[in-house]
Amino acid sequence: MENKVKIVVATHKAYAMPTDEMYIPIHVGATLHPDLDLGYQKDNVGDNISEKNDSYSELTGLYWAWKNLDAPYIGLAHYRRHFGAKHHRGKNRMDWIIKSDELLPLLDDYDIILPKKRHYYIESLYSHYKHTHYANQLDATREVISELYPDYLDTYDQVLAQTSGYMFNMVVMKKELLDQYCTWLFNILFALEKKMGSEKLSSFQQRFYGRVSEIIFNVWLQQQIKLGTISPDRIKELPLVYIEGVNWWKKGVAFLKAKFFHKRYENSF
Repeated sequence: MENKVKIVVATHKAYAMPTDEMYIPIHVGATLHPDLDLGYQKDNVGDNISEKNDSYSELTGLYWAWKNLDAPYIGLAHYRRHFGAKHHRGKNRMDWIIKSDELLPLLDDYDIILPKKRHYYIESLYSHYKHTHYANQLDATREVISELYPDYLDTYDQVLAQTSGYMFNMVVMKKELLDQYCTWLFNILFALEKKMGSEKLSSFQQRFYGRVSEIIFNVWLQQQIKLGTISPDRIKELPLVYIEGVNWWKKGVAFLKAKFFHKRYENSF
């Protein structure tokens, strides 16, 4: 049972990691920092896109897991964002992270595990992205989808008009579904790279391929539900655990500045 699920934990620095054996800390962007040895699995061995980490962010970890892990279920979490257990255990946030003894029974009933949806309320996914990043990235993505996967275009428009979605590229899913999703996703992103070319952006803003993927995961998922490939009853949401906590005041102020004063984000929260 212990090999039923493997979850890579993307990180670029040494950090406290879950001790449960289903978690695999992975040093993302290892190719870009050859002199840095964190003692974790590196994302630049086997079939990989480690060199793209400065623009793909945690997706280089997802790609590595997709191409190099063999388990019935495969997932992705972050060094400071994890899937939470149903009931928090004590004051140490590391103890809030779900363990295999709680996750494994869920896999008998669910094909996909996701963090709870993020709700923007006064912003659509498109308008929020436009105010915090650069809307032309989503416009170009739409063009790519219209070329490669035209059947997804209506769903793309519907999702971008929504005010909520699954974020952070966090997921645990059946390997066969991951194969389908990653094939679709990376076909789009590689084509988007060719279309966008090189852009002079800040180090924070240049990671937009990872951000685009957060949004279009919802497109893929919603399309699969429409097609009957995935049943909503087979999707499970879990709490999202922020290991460092969140300054919601600071985050809220940045959100409002982005919406009303068009001040783009230049750091994570």
